Amino acid sequence: MHEKYDKIKITDLEVFANHGVFPEENVLGQKFLVSATLYTDTRRAGLTDDLNASIHYGEVSAFIDRYLREHTFKLLERAAEALAEELLLHTKGLEKILLEIKKPWAPIKLPLKTVSVEIGRGWHTAYIALGSNMGNRENYLNDAVTALDAVRGCSVKKVSRFIETPPYGVTDQDNFLNGCLELRTLLPPYELLGELHRIEKQAGRERIVRWGPRTLDLDIIFYDDMVIEDADLCIPHVEMHKRKFVLEPLCEIAPYKRHPVYGMTVWEMNQGLSEDTDNQ
Repeated sequence: MHEKYDKIKITDLEVFANHGVFPEENVLGQKFLVSATLYTDTRRAGLTDDLNASIHYGEVSAFIDRYLREHTFKLLERAAEALAEELLLHTKGLEKILLEIKKPWAPIKLPLKTVSVEIGRGWHTAYIALGSNMGNRENYLNDAVTALDAVRGCSVKKVSRFIETPPYGVTDQDNFLNGCLELRTLLPPYELLGELHRIEKQAGRERIVRWGPRTLDLDIIFYDDMVIEDADLCIPHVEMHKRKFVLEPLCEIAPYKRHPVYGMTVWEMNQGLSEDTDNQ
């Protein structure tokens, strides 16, 4: 998961804070120990000896201390999740984080040194296909890009040109306008899917006829190199290698992205589809 990154480690930072299920824990407070492994690229800092080229562990430690003192959570799980997200959103150069929060002397009336929660979180790259064949198609696609970029933990990095394509599946309908975008995101796949469905719904999307007309269609094509084969979500998209309206705009922004199952690049799949079409 983290092999391509360098690491900066903070071990057992002591923080006095007010987290816990019991009311007295939220009032009296107690000591917590926080450890963080920061995954980043230290190469430029290693060559230049410039602190600005790296992550300032002192500033990160101060941020952890301040955040945990200024917020109160019942669960360590929630404290860890919230802190990891804030660090990823606000620390330049931080790609992933392994975060552990230890609670010494947890009040369970049994001899116990510490209880802890450890989580790993980080940025991911997803490719999303966009389509519309109702109303002002270009506005629907542009609005979807803006809406996705506004989701907390999401940042649109690249957007392809929009191309006009004939309908797929049900052919008795208007032509589509299609495109693809590259998304940097903290959201895991199912949460990202939920946001896509929310944006579709805001655009008036109704799921009545499969492959039927729609104001907006948003599909996850790739998510890192992950392979998911569930009833509600298939990544990579199950038929993306057969769809010119996906491959052509995707080839514009990620030609060398390789399919984790078939082993072919987007450019190769697009070329193969063009050759098949030409030979028919």
